[in-house]
Amino acid sequence: MIIEFNPLANINYYDIDKYNIQGFIYSLLKDTEFANYHDVKGFKFFNFSNIFPVSNFVYGDQKTLIISSPSSAFIKILYYQLSKIDVFRLDKYFMEIKKLKLIKKLSCSKSLITGTPVVLFKNNNENRYFSFNDGDGVDFNFFFKRLKDNAVKKYNAYIGNDFSLDSELFDSFEINREVSIRMNIHNNKFIIIGSLWKLEKNISNHDKDFYNFLFDVGLGEKNSLGFGFLNNRR
Repeated sequence: MIIEFNPLANINYYDIDKYNIQGFIYSLLKDTEFANYHDVKGFKFFNFSNIFPVSNFVYGDQKTLIISSPSSAFIKILYYQLSKIDVFRLDKYFMEIKKLKLIKKLSCSKSLITGTPVVLFKNNNENRYFSFNDGDGVDFNFFFKRLKDNAVKKYNAYIGNDFSLDSELFDSFEINREVSIRMNIHNNKFIIIGSLWKLEKNISNHDKDFYNFLFDVGLGEKNSLGFGFLNNRR
């Protein structure tokens, strides 16, 4: 789903973070069949893009947000809830809806680019994220093994089946850069480390549904916070 909107104030771009966008999405789920989704343990099957263009919010200048999910019911509820209002809030700032658009299901192409950083825990117990700059050396094998394990586990949790991927998750890859993202959650500041990629995969018919699922829900962890968002690369 695409949301086009105009800010009703001049705002620094980074004054609205991914936690604010996630909170906005959860607020739309109140009094729906997904009302308790925030409290569900485990994976949350939705994702969202950066707000773009990536520049300061200027009163009346259009911005765009894309929300994706493998669940058409989830997306339709968001669309219905938004269609009833003209203005919504991100943190303390108000936005005027200009256009809503449901996107026909897109297929994952063989050439992908990450629109938002891919995040993986290197050590869950220590709350330590995988970083290629932490002194342990560049270990792509470890990274993509963990990424594949996460993707398959997430897919099986969604379909309630026992799918396995016999090949590598991607045939080739190119890292763009590693980034750190500052988050402010309940007045506690966090830094999340992620990485941006160009990815290639010749997708077999057997694995097509799996990759389409990843295209909708994202790669890695913290997808419901807008990480791991995928775009087809032209």
